[in-house]
This record gives sequence, C-alpha cells and structure tokens, in this order.
Amino acid sequence: MDPVIVVGAGPVGLALALALARHEVPTVVLDEGTGLCPEGPRSVVLGSDTTALLTRLGYARAASDAARWDSFAVWRRRQEVLRVDLSRTPALHLPQHRLQRGLRDALTATPLVQLAPLSRVVELEQDRDGVSVRTRNPQDGTETWWRGSHLVGCDGARSAVRKLLKIRFPGRPAVDRHAVATVRVDLPFAGEARLHREPPWRGDREASARPLPDGLWRLDWRLPPGRPAPTEPVDPHATWPGIVTGDTLLARVKATLTGWCGELPRYDLLAAADHTAQQRLAARFRSGRCFLAGDAAHLHGALGMQNLADGLRDADNLAWRLALAWHLPPHAGGTQPGGALLDGYEAERRGAVGARLRAVDQTMPLLRPLRGWQQTRRSLLSGSFRKHAPLLADGQLGSGRFGGAPAYPAAPSGVPGRVPVQRGAGRGTTLSELLPATAPGVLVPDLPVLAMDGAADQLHARLGGTFLLLLVAPGTAVWSAQHWLGAGLMPRLAEVAAALPVPAEVLVTEEYPGAAPHTVLLIRPDGHLVGTTQGCHAEGLLALADDARGGPAPLPGTPEPAA
Repeated sequence: MDPVIVVGAGPVGLALALALARHEVPTVVLDEGTGLCPEGPRSVVLGSDTTALLTRLGYARAASDAARWDSFAVWRRRQEVLRVDLSRTPALHLPQHRLQRGLRDALTATPLVQLAPLSRVVELEQDRDGVSVRTRNPQDGTETWWRGSHLVGCDGARSAVRKLLKIRFPGRPAVDRHAVATVRVDLPFAGEARLHREPPWRGDREASARPLPDGLWRLDWRLPPGRPAPTEPVDPHATWPGIVTGDTLLARVKATLTGWCGELPRYDLLAAADHTAQQRLAARFRSGRCFLAGDAAHLHGALGMQNLADGLRDADNLAWRLALAWHLPPHAGGTQPGGALLDGYEAERRGAVGARLRAVDQTMPLLRPLRGWQQTRRSLLSGSFRKHAPLLADGQLGSGRFGGAPAYPAAPSGVPGRVPVQRGAGRGTTLSELLPATAPGVLVPDLPVLAMDGAADQLHARLGGTFLLLLVAPGTAVWSAQHWLGAGLMPRLAEVAAALPVPAEVLVTEEYPGAAPHTVLLIRPDGHLVGTTQGCHAEGLLALADDARGGPAPLPGTPEPAA
C-alpha cells in the first residue's frame, strides 16, 4: 500500500503525519523549504484539547516551550472591564517556531514518516488507485514523481494543492490589520495577558500584550483600514517593511510600554510583522483522494481567533478517517473503501469553521468602535462595551464560539448537520458546552479511567489510536482489577469490542457526567462521542460503529462509487 502524501511541513502537516504514524500509516511529507524553522512573531494559544493532542503526538515540551497565563484582562481607557481567571482552565501560549521544531523532533522517533525537503509541488494526478505528484527542487530544478494512496494539502494560504485541484477559496481578504512585535521586557502584569481598547497614550484603537516564555511578550496593535485589499490569498503573517519598521513601529512600541509601565522600560525588539486577518473558506475540503487542511482550507484571524488551533483539529479529525480507509482492503473494481467516512471530514470540519466565521460576522459590529459622532456617542455607553467584552476574550483565549473545541452533532440520517447557535448564552458558548456530555458529537471530558490491565490513566491520554468503549461502573476504583475484570459486563464488553468493525479498546470509569451506571460510550479516536447504549448492547454498539465509519461495509464484489 502506498503511503499518504502530506504537502507542507508546517505544524499542521507535521501533526497529521505524526497522527497517521500512531495508526501505523506511512507518510511522505513534501516540504518546499529546507526544513529550517526560523524565529518570528507568529504564536499560537493552545486550549486543553489541542494541548492533549500535541502531547499524544509526542510533543513533550509544551510546558517548557509555552507560557501559561494566570489571567486575561480587558481594559478600556484607564479602567479594567473584565478579568478572566485561568487557574483552572490554563491557556498555553507558545511561539510557532518552537512548536514546529518540537514536532520535527518527534518525527525522528518514528520510521513511518519520510521528510522530503526542497520539494515544490508542480503537478498532481489522481486515479482510482491513488495519487501521483511531481515535485521540483527550487534550487537545482530536478524533478521527482511520488506515488501515494491519498494526498493532503497543508501548504498554507497560497496552497499549490488547492490551486491544482481548482478549488475556490472565497471570502473577505481584509477583515482586520495588525502590527505585531516580539519584545523582551519586564511588564508590571507578569503572567497576565491584556487587551487594551482605546488606550489613553496615543491614537491606537487597540493594543494587547500576551506573555511568551523566557521573558518575551507578543505585542499587537490593531491598525486602521486603508491598505488596498489583495486580489488573492496572502500569507496571513507576511511582513510589510513600510508599515512595521522604522520610526512608526518604534514610536508605537515606546508609547505602549510607557503607557503600561509609567515610564519607558528597557526592552529589546526581536521581531516585527504586519499581518492582515482574512476570512476565507475553501469551497471543498475534499476532491477525490485529495484533501485540504489548515491554512490551505480556511483563514480566520479576526478578533484574535486561532487559525492554527483549528488546523490541528483538522489533522486530528482526518487522521483516523484516513487510517481506517488505508487499512481496509480495496473493493472489487479497484476503489478504496471509505467514501462516506472520508466525506465526513469535510462535513464536520468545514461546518465547524463556517460556524466560527458566521459568529465573527455577527459579532464584529458589536466589538468594533464606530466612527465620528457615533463613536463619541458610543464611548459614553460604556455598559455596552462591558456587556460584550467577554466576546473579546474568546478569540484571544481560544474559547467559546471563536476558538473552543467544536461539537459535530449528527442529523437523523447520521450525516453531521448544523445546530442553531443559541444566542445570549455569554462567553464560552460552544456546542460542546451547550450540549450535554452524552450528546453525540461532543468532545468528551477528560476524566480518570482504568484500562483492562488495571492501569490508571486519563481519558484524553488514551485518544488518538483506537476507538474507545468506555463503561461507567461505580465502585471499580475501590476494588482491585482482578475482582471486576472477569465479572459483570466486562467479559461480554471485551467480546463486543473484538467483534466491532473498527479497532476498539475497553476502558472503565467511576462516573461520567449525565450517564447512568452501566452506560457504555463509544468514543472516536479524536475524542468526539459517537453515541451511548445502556449496558452492553451488541447490536446498538455495532450500529454506532457502522455510523462512525460511514455505514456498513458493502457486500463482497460490490464496487464503491467513485468520489
């Protein structure tokens, strides 16, 4: 069986390759660059789900590479409007180059991933058996053909894969403009991330400071509109020297640091960039055996939203689907099984990102100051800003509708469908939080579990490999495993797990939110709940497993329709 070809060696492409390796699927990662990860101002805020994903993939340096925020504060002029305590829900903020280097280091531990630097994709062809890709070395012009079972384009906003597949990338090319700087400085609010609206020291509309490790800070300023909109997608972190260097940037840095510290502190300016936040969504995430993920599939950076975090969720969602399809034998006629299964990636991930973009469109008028006399009038209505200030925290913290882990609810037909967004629920209103923990499609909570060998672990640490059958059995933590492994539902549950059409592991927990004793939950490798049964209901669990993989397998000799 040919390997999966991943185009792009950024964090999303590397994470996808590592996730596939956990499923024993070989990959070839085509990197247009040389493999170096230069330092820069780009950074990412990781929530609990993306942090758990990176830990499972072997990125063990998250705690040392990232800064953990103790709180997040929103200010308006000289007054604090909102403070979010992060002691129980930590947000990790780390430079993107550190994340990329850590993922590259993790790749060295597996022989299933081949990195191919200096490999620019110039042509691709796909047929019923696989995908062929031609690459060109940008230094010496040599060309190479690669053959894979599937191909995933993780090659950024100007994706060559997306263009070769002729997939449209519509959207809004200039929603927000920001100047960004990485500064080494001591600020009086160590460990706190701060967003300052209408700061009193100069004409900036908005300034923010977010701690990074090693005494560094990422400073952001929202710039006024006016630069001509690009006609095609641009790198969202491209540097425009005419705007962010020289006296203009230095004056902005000095004024901001003086405003926060009372006087200008000693500082070192390490990096700077100007980036335009775009809102774009690819018309399709799948074309036959080819897929899009990360910046190649979507761009959303307004209001501090974390596009990279959603790219990691793309990789998590797609990896187990590709692995199931890759390990199944081909059907009669030469087609690869898993058409409906692989279609589920686009339905779920495109739907989730689309919901985020709609949320921004609905919220932007509430959070952006108006102009002229309307702005003056609105400035007097501080209660309005205070009411909506929690929404500003969502994008910065990777929480709520702007950044929290999504749910993938299913319609009655079993195809992921849209659920109306409940308005007025305040900050943190994701479907995973609005729906009960037993609703199909939600991200399951992290809780203590016991494996079949009696070993104690956390539920999220067991994700990323097989499906999980989780039995709610109060009292199991009290008794030694030798007393309950062969009693009650356990022997039957082990038999059912072995008979499922997907690989599955049995776990036991003392309690699960909203689930009665003896409830059995089927959980996907990416941590989203497929469904529940009361007791070890073999037929019900088999039906749930079939739904998760896109329906029951066809009869022998039945060809699958081409994608």
